[in-house]
Amino acid sequence: MDGPTAGSAGRWLAVERLCMAVRPVVDVLARAAPRLAVAVVVLQLASGLITTGVLLASAAAINALLAHALNAERLRAALPAMIFLAVAFTIKLALDALTTRVRAELSPRVHRIAQAQLLEASLKVELAAFDDPSFYDQLHRARDRGVMHMETATDSLVDALAALVGVAGAALALFWLDPVLLPVLAVALLPQAWGAFAVARLHMASMPETVSLNRQVDMMIELATDRDNAPEIRSYQAQDYVSAEYARSADAMQAHLVQLGVAEARVRTLGSVLSALGVAFTFGVLGWLLWTDRLPLAAAGATLFAVRTAGQALERLMQVGSSLFEKGLYLADYRAFIEQAAQRQRPLAGAQAAAIPALIELDRVGFHYAGRRDDPALRDISLSIRAGETIAFVGENGSGKTTLAKLIAGLYQPAEGHIRWDGTDIRDIDPRSLADRIAMVLQRPVRWPRSASHNVRVGRHARVDPGDTALKQAASDSRAQEVIDRLPQGWDTLLSRTFRGGVDLSGGQWQRLAVARGLFRDAPLVIWDEPTAPLDARAEHAVFESLRQLARNRTVILITHRLASVRNADRIFFLERGRLVEQGRHEDLLAADGRYAELYKLQTRLHALEAASTA
Repeated sequence: MDGPTAGSAGRWLAVERLCMAVRPVVDVLARAAPRLAVAVVVLQLASGLITTGVLLASAAAINALLAHALNAERLRAALPAMIFLAVAFTIKLALDALTTRVRAELSPRVHRIAQAQLLEASLKVELAAFDDPSFYDQLHRARDRGVMHMETATDSLVDALAALVGVAGAALALFWLDPVLLPVLAVALLPQAWGAFAVARLHMASMPETVSLNRQVDMMIELATDRDNAPEIRSYQAQDYVSAEYARSADAMQAHLVQLGVAEARVRTLGSVLSALGVAFTFGVLGWLLWTDRLPLAAAGATLFAVRTAGQALERLMQVGSSLFEKGLYLADYRAFIEQAAQRQRPLAGAQAAAIPALIELDRVGFHYAGRRDDPALRDISLSIRAGETIAFVGENGSGKTTLAKLIAGLYQPAEGHIRWDGTDIRDIDPRSLADRIAMVLQRPVRWPRSASHNVRVGRHARVDPGDTALKQAASDSRAQEVIDRLPQGWDTLLSRTFRGGVDLSGGQWQRLAVARGLFRDAPLVIWDEPTAPLDARAEHAVFESLRQLARNRTVILITHRLASVRNADRIFFLERGRLVEQGRHEDLLAADGRYAELYKLQTRLHALEAASTA
């Protein structure tokens, strides 16, 4: 696209981008502090009217003083206008102070609401959304940049309103003095407006590349400064590699910014030349109006003052507009995430899940992750689980064991087939009700940066536990009490090294707390996903002893690749590449001499060799 059409399209694109930047801010303002937002608008409009009054009163006062020789009578004639000016300036100061006070409360409220909105959307979105790379990237852009820029964009929006009202106030004053002065103001301001707008368009056009390069630089800085990454970077002597990758991204960023700065300097120079021509034209027109006695000297002085006031306001408006353009991409990311999250929430309604499900049935269930339709994680899975059973999902890594458990728990929805709890499809069950019946202990549990007590109680945070009876029992059954006894403040110890006075735990110690968390939840269906992987042999034996006791009153799904751990399971389901290939009791599967028997014998030989080497 070339010529005027391209320029027009670019200008409309710039205006559209500005509106996109403003809209999410206005939406959050409406939720955060509608009264304060209205107050800011009213205060700014009042300030604009005061500006108009000051310009008109200045012209009247000067005219009264210069009409004839200065004497007491002329001073008395000018006194009302001078008193009005004094009062107007006082009111203007009061309005500015009040606006500053309102803004001090407005920005933090906007930040709070924007952050809460993002948190709420993230918690309500379905789990499958986190497996969608585009959605996950969008979430992080909204989290890392969108919320931060929402607060600063609020300040920019208030500044833009103030500048816009300032220009309008000066224009209204000139129209009152003489309508012919409006074109004079336009000619004086248009070159300046063109220059500022052209710079804003440069920034807008370069913003996608700026953002992309900036993210690459930030990624390497985060990699180098993250505590969890520090050991591996040093053990692999990767410091030079990280520095080189940072330098590559930073050099590209520097070259891009230099190129942008040179282009901006050219536009600003041309804008300054045109602005000088506009000012010269303004002086010429004012001289002609004075020469022909069409405009009093006082009005000419007020015109120059109005042009200067409007020019300063316009320059501020363009600076703020440029800032909003820059924030527009980040704010667009924030808004897009909120909208996408709203569409990817499961409705919190439906039938209540059975308090203790008597039968869970899977009928030809299939599932694939986002963007991997041609590579399903599960295919044609059919099985049943009865209340009180301990069943095991076993198989090699990537066979679909954990995915299958998450489907049974309702965390994912099957792409094909049906999962029924006592005859009710889980799609028709209230997700909150379903989740209430399940306790999951994962291989990589959340390490809550709270006290040891909170790390266990979060399993069912609203549970009433007089005398900490259930807490202590869960800790005893999981052997987490041994970990607690070694902590400096016991249950009250903060488990995070990122805060003063906090401590960290080993992987096995964290896993014991995670098992205790699952026990404290006290749900009828327990899903154990490699819960003892980081534990030593003694701790693992103790946990499985507790598991066998708990299984008497619960339905247990055990996921593991350690086949020796599932010998006592009521039934074992062996998965391979997303398919259920074998099922039965341990003895039956060994007798069948299939894939389960092959892996079991292999693991038995390996354990025997390990035992011999340590003997």
